[in-house]
Amino acid sequence: MEKSQEKFKLEDRTAKFSGEIIEFIRKINKDIVTIPLLNQLVRSATSIGANYCEANGASSKKDFKNKIYICKKEAKETKYWLQLLGKASVENIEECRKFWQEAHELTLIFSKIIVTMEGRNKEIKNLEN
Repeated sequence: MEKSQEKFKLEDRTAKFSGEIIEFIRKINKDIVTIPLLNQLVRSATSIGANYCEANGASSKKDFKNKIYICKKEAKETKYWLQLLGKASVENIEECRKFWQEAHELTLIFSKIIVTMEGRNKEIKNLEN
């Protein structure tokens, strides 16, 4: 598969994840405990795809790498909020687990992108020396 196709598949995947999180949040019972958790969850979960789209339009490799780091950070944060929401809204624990797994997979993907970029940077530095 070409790099551009992979890029758009990940854009679609993160957008799908954001949309599913939004739909999920809409059906959760809101109370004094869940409202702050849901607010944080929607921000972190939707930020993953937004930052990935920004990374794809980055003006430099450094800008791209920074956006990918943010994607990874937001995916990890999303896992945290899903874990807490699963405790606060026990009736939705299975869906929280499903979304946690997807956030975990996204974390691994962004980690791999970062490791690959750092490996290439080391190779370039070694060639220059």
